[in-house]
Amino acid sequence: MCLNAEGLKTETMQALAREFNLSETTFVLPAEQAEHTYRVRIFTPGSELPMAGHPSIGTAYILAHKGLIPLTEPETAIVLEEKVGPIPMRISIKDGAIDYIQMQQPLPTFGPYFTDRTAIARLLSIEEADLHPTLPMQAVSCGVPFLYVPVNSLEAIRRVRLRQDVWEQVLQPMEANHIFVFTQETEQPNSTVHCRMFAPAMGITEDPATGAAHGPLGSYLLSQHLIEPGVEFISEQGFEMGRPSIIHVRIEQEAGRISGVFIGGQCCFIGEGTIELPENA
Repeated sequence: MCLNAEGLKTETMQALAREFNLSETTFVLPAEQAEHTYRVRIFTPGSELPMAGHPSIGTAYILAHKGLIPLTEPETAIVLEEKVGPIPMRISIKDGAIDYIQMQQPLPTFGPYFTDRTAIARLLSIEEADLHPTLPMQAVSCGVPFLYVPVNSLEAIRRVRLRQDVWEQVLQPMEANHIFVFTQETEQPNSTVHCRMFAPAMGITEDPATGAAHGPLGSYLLSQHLIEPGVEFISEQGFEMGRPSIIHVRIEQEAGRISGVFIGGQCCFIGEGTIELPENA
């Protein structure tokens, strides 16, 4: 994340995100509404995002870590302004230290089903028989649309290799052209799903942790009666990259409709530096 981003041009933010070449880079600005905490713009190496999960949680962590958010134990509530709108966050404090951060995502929008199993199998370099026999492939969004592709096993998901040529033919023209592959077989006994995410349109070959995809994932799982409403479940991602991530997800429901989408996890401080830019950058 980049602090003190006020005055930076959009093209400068995009150039910095491309130079960092991380899955996402955030830029922190003063809030436009007095009741909100900060405004955050989020960029992948290829484009700006309307919202994102891990960058939001990571940004909240650094703001708290640097004392830019006054913390009260056991929990501090803040609101970040993102392009999709206000994003409520909760920072849990334990023994005076930041313990856990949760964000609330916009309610899901369920998009079309994708029925060409042969094309998806080619796209992922797996066999059609590796795709789940009954669960549908469907687009779902809580701000950023993803195509959810269920597969049968850990063995199958480990073999996934995205074919850029097939992606350009099959998915690139679609709105939900980011591919989220998951299986109910997991590496850790307390996990519910094991996942991988590929987003060529964002300039992301593979993402080790995709918070923006986990609100829609939970919504998809609830719609397929694979989880219970209001019960937190754990998703694992990034294992194939050697960068394991654990994401906590909870989907609330009232009167048969999804009423709340929450994801969360823990962060740690890695390092910091300084960037010097010319005037009017």
